[in-house]
This record gives sequence, C-alpha cells and structure tokens, in this order.
Amino acid sequence: MDTIKGFIPFLCTSLMLLGCTKESHGQLKVLDYLKEISGHYTIAGQHNREPNEDPARWTNYIHKVTGKYPGLWSGDFLFQEENIKHRWTMIYEAENQWNQGAMINLMLHTCPPHRGEPCQWDPGILHDTLTDAEWTSLITNGSDLNHAWKIRLDSIAVFLKYLHERDIEVLFRPLHEMNQSAFWWGGRPGPDGTARLFQITHDYLENEKGLTNIIWVWDMQDLTRNLNDYNPGDQYWDVFAFDVYADGYDESWYEQILSIAGDKPIAIGECSTLPDPQQLANQPRWTFFMPWAELVKEKNSEKSIRDLYNLSQVLTRDNMPGW
Repeated sequence: MDTIKGFIPFLCTSLMLLGCTKESHGQLKVLDYLKEISGHYTIAGQHNREPNEDPARWTNYIHKVTGKYPGLWSGDFLFQEENIKHRWTMIYEAENQWNQGAMINLMLHTCPPHRGEPCQWDPGILHDTLTDAEWTSLITNGSDLNHAWKIRLDSIAVFLKYLHERDIEVLFRPLHEMNQSAFWWGGRPGPDGTARLFQITHDYLENEKGLTNIIWVWDMQDLTRNLNDYNPGDQYWDVFAFDVYADGYDESWYEQILSIAGDKPIAIGECSTLPDPQQLANQPRWTFFMPWAELVKEKNSEKSIRDLYNLSQVLTRDNMPGW
C-alpha cells in the first residue's frame, strides 16, 4: 500500500494528460482529484483561524508533530477588525500553500447583513438572529438586506478573484453548518430558508462576479437528521462536508450521507477529535478530514496525530499531485 501511495502524483498526472482532469468551468482539477481518490484515499487537512496575521499556525503545528504538512490548508475570512485587516495575509498564504501542492479550503464567518463589519462572535456571528421579516428581505432580490448581502459578497469576491486570476481553485464553504441555529444564517429549513441564501450566494459569485474557480461545499453538522431540508440542490454544491462534534462518526450518519451525496465527494468538514484508523477503514468515502484549528491540539494526543498521518491511505502534502 505504501508503494502505491508513492505513485499517486504520477497516477493523477497521467489521468490529467488523458483528459480525466480539466481546468475549464465545471471541470475543476481539484474536484476531479477528489472524485478519483474517493473510496481509496483520504486527504489530511487542517483549519487555521485567528489570527489571520499567522495563517499557517496550525498547519505548522502539524508539521512539527508529524514531520509532514497537511494535504489541505484551510483559512477563514473572519469578522473581527484585526482579522479583516489581515485578509490579504491569509490569501497570500493560500496562494503559497497551493504552490506547494496543497488543496485550498476557505470559510466565511461573516457578520449579519443587518449589521456592519466588524462584529463580535457572540452576539454577532452567534445569537444575532434576523427576524422573519428581515430574512424575507434578505432573500428577496432588490431589497435592502439583499443588496447589503451582495455588497458583503463583493468584498469577499475581491480575494477570490485574485485567486481566480492565478488559476487557484478553492473549496469554498459559506453558510456552514446550516442546521446550527446558533449561527445567524442557520436553523432555517426549507426552500426559503438557509438553502435559499446559499443559492443566492452561489449565483451571485458565479454569474455576476464570474468566479469559476470555486468548488462549492455544502456543510452540515451532526446535530439533526433532517439534512435534506437544507439541501440547496445538486446543481449548487460539489462536495458534501459533515462536521463531527458529537456522534458523527457513527455508521448511521455515514450511510445517511452516502444516500444523499450519491457519487459526489464527501468529507469530514470539521472535527475536534480526529477519526481513528478503524473509522477511516470502515468509512472509506471520506475524501478529506479537517480538524478545527486549536482543537487538533486540545482534543488529540500527538501520538494519535502521528499514527493517523502515517496511515497508508492518508494523503499529506508530499503525496499530492501538484496543480
């Protein structure tokens, strides 16, 4: 197995030459790579958050512990004044990680549209719920809050455009954990709920801003079983990510997710406790796992991190095919 793992870059490069991986809109090479490894390999990822002035802090921690870099680097636009000021620092690190061979994941913790930026975590990102009337305004084209949301997206699109111009593809995860009602955007099931805002976000960034480098990630948490009540529609997402903070490694969750995702890639979008080797062996369709920033240190021993990174089916940055 280790020998096969060493040939992954060669294998995937060969597939690209055969036309299996294309760079045009709708045929992104990162997405094709996830499809190629699904059921066979899982990419080790790592999220990095505050402070944005040090956007590889937890990626570097992994290297210190294991001697390897994660195959997926993740950053966050964030919402506090000091982190907004360092968004370019975070984006330049995304560019650096891409050039080193990592996949790029970006999250969007952003302030409620009826507030300005910056804002606080709580209340702010958490527990600053829109009224039903405000929500209706938000998802109604031409309304004040809808306009405010698109202005917010304009500010994010500047950074995504920079990556687009450099042919850097992004796993983009806005409005994550849709079934988490503590978030201002979450906990609104149905076609006019959180899923509708996801659709609006998708259409605006792709159609109005021309960003074709985005791989859209629909993300849920192991909170409620009504996952389909938040599904924005197959045409709106490329990867299903599942955040594990409770019993999400249970086989019943995995089977439910497979029934929804079909042949699309699935991933452990966030976790505190890393999956163990047996869990990955029993659930081989996870294409990557991504522990949450400092929780990788707080909730996992260094030995368990090293053991996971040394598994033959776990891909680190040195195993990636290069972009």
